[in-house]
Amino acid sequence: MKNDSKPGLRRFVSISLLGNFHKFARTVVRMSGHPMAFGLAIAVIVLWLLTGPSFHFGNTWLLLIDTVANIITFLMIFLIRNAQNRESEAVQLKLDELIRATKTAHNALLDIEELSEEDLDRIKARFERLARMARQEPIVGHPESTDTEHLAMPTLPAGLKSL
Repeated sequence: MKNDSKPGLRRFVSISLLGNFHKFARTVVRMSGHPMAFGLAIAVIVLWLLTGPSFHFGNTWLLLIDTVANIITFLMIFLIRNAQNRESEAVQLKLDELIRATKTAHNALLDIEELSEEDLDRIKARFERLARMARQEPIVGHPESTDTEHLAMPTLPAGLKSL
């Protein structure tokens, strides 16, 4: 008889570890951006400089700061990137909700970031044309204006038209 609790336990552990990593990354990124972190980095550099004469400014002394700086930089790249990915996704979800909740918005734009560069360029060009047209007509945006035909949705790629 097969024990079905192991896959669930593995999934729980991996989700738990992932959640802990997100918390750790968020905490480290916040702390590293604090003025005290900058002060600590300056203090480490000053301490390192002050120990220079003791080591005769030799290769070991140089290698120490180089190695520490490289390790910290290498690890911070992943932590900062994780925080940026999460923040970017959260902002995207908020924008998607605003698009979805706005009656006159086009829901086809909800996953626009998934389009090819060519499709994005084509839609961007259309929006730029709409903006130029809107700047040429001073009545646009006036509460009494009913002329909104020129603000029509840009032509979307075929795959998005069904949305």
